[in-house]
Amino acid sequence: MYATSVPVFQRYLGQLAQMLKRAETSELDPQRLLQARLAPDMLPLSLQVEIATNFAVRACAPLAGLEVPPFGEPGHSFAALHARITRAQQFLAALSPEQLADSAQRICTDQAGQATLALPGEVFLSQYALPNFFFHLSSAYALLRQQGVRLGKADFDGWHVY
Repeated sequence: MYATSVPVFQRYLGQLAQMLKRAETSELDPQRLLQARLAPDMLPLSLQVEIATNFAVRACAPLAGLEVPPFGEPGHSFAALHARITRAQQFLAALSPEQLADSAQRICTDQAGQATLALPGEVFLSQYALPNFFFHLSSAYALLRQQGVRLGKADFDGWHVY
């Protein structure tokens, strides 16, 4: 379970941080970027980044048998979002494979909107946490592209070269 959680979250949080740096160095208005939405009823970029980052911790803490640490105040600036990503990466870096050794069957709980979930670790990670993480990560990527930040698939996954 460790190999399919911690390194995946670490890698893609790193990609998210790089995408945000690209946005910061663009000539686009930072506040307009942070508040951009794909649709009126969707969350803005700042919250998409925040929730993606939070999901990495919300997934791995219960898998390791730990309480989810507080996330702190919402990030309304690129600096605050980078700080949140850094805190999440530090939390992930402190986890060991041994902490997640028995997590496949450990019951993990989380709040999913109005629903309280209690799922075996393997289902929690593969069918709930990872899809939600990638939903918010993809939404952040799409918002940045929509707003004119020059990103491509290589920026998202870090593997492709064009």
